[in-house]
Amino acid sequence: MTDIIMEIDRLLSAKGSMVLAIEGRCASGKTTLANKLNEVFVSRIIHIDDFFLQPYQRTEERLSEPGGNFDRERLKSEVLIPLSKGEEFSYRPFVCNTMSFGEEIHITQTPLIIVEGSYSCHPDIYDYYDMSIFCDVDKGTQSERILQRNPDKVSDFINKWIPMEEKYFEFFDIKNKCDIVYGGK
Repeated sequence: MTDIIMEIDRLLSAKGSMVLAIEGRCASGKTTLANKLNEVFVSRIIHIDDFFLQPYQRTEERLSEPGGNFDRERLKSEVLIPLSKGEEFSYRPFVCNTMSFGEEIHITQTPLIIVEGSYSCHPDIYDYYDMSIFCDVDKGTQSERILQRNPDKVSDFINKWIPMEEKYFEFFDIKNKCDIVYGGK
């Protein structure tokens, strides 16, 4: 963690502001890491989970694409492009439980913007980041965390979400493209 803080500090000193992607496996600690960094730096966190596909986007073709199961086009247009221009912006999170959009979230520029979640380093959006971190976790720890966090959805994670993530990670060699690999124990 100290190495990550030092690298962010270095980039902030050089650039004044930065956008960080925290990518990685289910239950690897992405949100926890983002929250810890948020305690150290003046930052805002954007969650990839706010960009789930809407029902009309969930086509067989789209879901078969490596990394195709989140709305990267909306993330790009509503968040990453305004960020790259230094603009304030708003977006509405898509809430899967209700299949609708939640209340608008307004984001003002801060020195550090963290985009957190699986698929955040998709090649279509990767160039918008100044730094990327891949959170890794061994399968045993991952299973324990999923069981603790989502006991009613373990089967979905094992049979659907984890295989989709692994397909994406392998297809785009995501772990090796990230600047830092964190965790894995």
